[in-house]
Amino acid sequence: MPVSVHREMKATTMIGIILQEIRVKQYTKNVLVYAAPLFSGTLLVPDMLKRSTLAFVSFCLVASAVYILNDILDREKDRQHPTKCHRPIASGELSLVMAIGIFCTLLLAAGVLSWLVRPGLTALLAGYFLMNIAYSVRLKHIVLVDVMIIAAGFVMRAFAGTLAVGVGASSWFVVCVFMLSMFLALAKRRSELVLLSEHPGCQRRVLQDYSLELVNQLLTVVTAVAVTSYSLFAIQADNVAEPFMLGTVPLVVYGIFRYLYLINIKGLGGKPEEILLKDKGILCTCLMFFVCIMVIRDL
Repeated sequence: MPVSVHREMKATTMIGIILQEIRVKQYTKNVLVYAAPLFSGTLLVPDMLKRSTLAFVSFCLVASAVYILNDILDREKDRQHPTKCHRPIASGELSLVMAIGIFCTLLLAAGVLSWLVRPGLTALLAGYFLMNIAYSVRLKHIVLVDVMIIAAGFVMRAFAGTLAVGVGASSWFVVCVFMLSMFLALAKRRSELVLLSEHPGCQRRVLQDYSLELVNQLLTVVTAVAVTSYSLFAIQADNVAEPFMLGTVPLVVYGIFRYLYLINIKGLGGKPEEILLKDKGILCTCLMFFVCIMVIRDL
């Protein structure tokens, strides 16, 4: 095999390893950055779309840096895990030196891009990063606090969108994002309790403080509050500027109920990003919701 071909194959393999490490599939979570521009009707305004996209990319870069940091800190424990042992750093496919280099590059790029949008966005990303360091070192081991930190991360994503386009966020909007994020975080914990029951030594330490009964009860409470808060958000929007927002409530209810069906009957929920992309019910609901909001904003 020619040396040039061998080098090209090696480079291609390394790119694939890096893409696996930075969790490109997880970028679907950062789509929440576009929520504020969508609801404010500024999403398709060229300048606002550009700023929102820069905010989205910045959050993706910081999120990837956080994943790398977590994998560096947990590399020894991951090597004992039945699935996490295949992660690039734990398996040795990605050297520690290269991982640190990629980590620093991602943080620098995120800082530059976010500063171009708004210095406040850079500060928000810094807060998100520091919160995740605290999560990785200590907070992920504290029952209930761990899922609340995950939800807070989603709220920060939503605020990033408001900073990008310079719009305010209503109280009900913030509550909706937080409760829906709590719903996803608890669903993931439930999935972990079920799927990892055969490997008790490989579970997250915090799972020892959870039980299926507790998580199911918490999911019931969070589901009720999430549906109620979105309904109130839609009513508020109806009264202020966007008539027909109440028409989107059934879509939100169906999406939440569909997710409950998937985690309780199908045993899914451990990877929300895969459910979004692979489950036709969830995907179609999200697309219909997006179209409805766009139409309502133009009425």
